[in-house]
Amino acid sequence: MKHSVSRRNFLAGAPLAITALAADTPANTGGKPAMLGGPKAFIGDFPGWPVYDQTEERALIDTLRSGKWYRGSGQTVGKFEQAYAQLTGAKCCLATANGTSALFTSLNALGVEPGDEVVVPPYTFVATINVVLRQHALPVFVDTDLETFQMDARKVEAAISPQTRAIMPVHLGGNACDLDALLPIAGKHGIPLIEDACQAHLAEWKGRKVGTYGQAGCFSFQASKNLNSGEGGAILCNDEDLRERCYAFHNNGSGLKYIGTSFTYNSSGANLRMTEFQGALLMAQMTRIEAQAKTRTENARYLTSLLKEIPGIAPARMYGGCTRNAYHLYMFRYDKTRFANLPRAVFLKALAAEGIPAASGYTPLNTQPFLKNVLASRGYQRLFPPKVLAQWQERTRCPVNDRLCAEAVWFTQTMLLAPRGAMDQIAGAVRKIQAHAGELAKA
Repeated sequence: MKHSVSRRNFLAGAPLAITALAADTPANTGGKPAMLGGPKAFIGDFPGWPVYDQTEERALIDTLRSGKWYRGSGQTVGKFEQAYAQLTGAKCCLATANGTSALFTSLNALGVEPGDEVVVPPYTFVATINVVLRQHALPVFVDTDLETFQMDARKVEAAISPQTRAIMPVHLGGNACDLDALLPIAGKHGIPLIEDACQAHLAEWKGRKVGTYGQAGCFSFQASKNLNSGEGGAILCNDEDLRERCYAFHNNGSGLKYIGTSFTYNSSGANLRMTEFQGALLMAQMTRIEAQAKTRTENARYLTSLLKEIPGIAPARMYGGCTRNAYHLYMFRYDKTRFANLPRAVFLKALAAEGIPAASGYTPLNTQPFLKNVLASRGYQRLFPPKVLAQWQERTRCPVNDRLCAEAVWFTQTMLLAPRGAMDQIAGAVRKIQAHAGELAKA
């Protein structure tokens, strides 16, 4: 428990220390950037992750001592499913081994088959695309809305063909995609909408939790996520028949009433079950999720109020229907022309020197070399007409996303768990870098 104690000691003393630094640091009064010999804007460490204490320790020990480690004999995963359904307002919840498993299971249960097409965004984690490829279906990319980082719903209908079997938008970074635009399109064409909400725990659209609008909503509890069990996932739905199909697929084709009691199968499937240990961790982690989400929201709003005043910094915009952003990522666009043409890579390096870690985010998925290899494979050559494969690259061009990938900057959710003063220091560091951008470009 050494890691936990040291972090708790840091968090206990951090508010006063960081608030004092926010008042006196050169980040707020000018001065040279750290890369040019000046003092750091942020001294110390941002909160660690995961946060845990005796609650998680007891949960794991109790599971260990029970001797019931998998869901066929234990009850913890089932209790988590009930609790997560209640938390999100969904009728049904199925826990899975990870978020990728949740997406893979949903596609199978909703009948996506080889030769089909699935509409997807190009700005997301690769798992969103890998599950489509595992179905031997064709991912059809829809360009990004530059201001929100989300799939541009205005361009979705043009991507639909007679072979389209699902639309799978991503609530990227915890910010909700434009459900008011996407749901009518899916309904008009009779196509299931699968919400990839893997980064969007507790996010809301018009006061209702995301993941409960489409036929299925998929979540990840991987180690970086706002709700964390190292690995883990869940599917939300409001259709008990769909939940049963999902259950059967994730349980090697054996339905809910057969687990552990019969070698009877009603479909093909895979072993994608959550363990009792994961369920126990999640029940413990859920005791903190609301308080942590509140802190992230308050800090993100404050940070946005500071950064939007800096020329060349454009925080990701939320659609009007997004009533709660989960802030798994804090994302903004960096315009180097307002920073004396300082390359983004140097901007990120300068932030790191100030004690502020930042990342450049995703690269364009639609242009990844592995996709060309997949489309050139024997399987895809058999499944899809040559004309379809020949037109795929032009059909899935995403020029707006290409621009976004060149401008994006991310902060992780743990940075938003720091005291309020840290937000002042982040903004102060950006202002300091901008004031000396010309010098940094020559350094």
